[in-house]
Amino acid sequence: MFRSIRKKQNEISVEEAKEVIRCSRRGILAVNGDDGYPYAIPINYLYDEDTEKIYFHGAKAGHKVDSLKACDKICFTVCGNETIKDLDWAPYVKSAVVFGRCHLIEDKKIAVDALKKFAMKYYPTEKMVDDEIAATGNATQMFEIEIEHISGKEVAEK
Repeated sequence: MFRSIRKKQNEISVEEAKEVIRCSRRGILAVNGDDGYPYAIPINYLYDEDTEKIYFHGAKAGHKVDSLKACDKICFTVCGNETIKDLDWAPYVKSAVVFGRCHLIEDKKIAVDALKKFAMKYYPTEKMVDDEIAATGNATQMFEIEIEHISGKEVAEK
């Protein structure tokens, strides 16, 4: 159902692609937007290795929410793990592409647990996370991406 990487010499393993997702801080979420136009936005996220799902937060209303209610299919892309190998001016960059389905998390306890795990990735202390959740947690909607397919590649920028 999902296409394979065209240039096999650039393909990385699924585990390497998951590592790119684990280590990066931002990715681009693409949904089916209004009037058949794609809608792609940068998001902060958490890849939870235990559940093998991606979590992110957002508002309870808006273009993204409307699009996901109309069609839950998404594409999520992350670039990262830039390294220098051969030439000091031409980095190698890894990227990962995820296809899946995205849902709003309706269960309050699951949403708060996901929000805390997510926030621990970005905040330096658990106290700061707890304070922020207490202050703004009720206004935050959590989303989860159920991963159906992951692929990745590494290319040299030369």
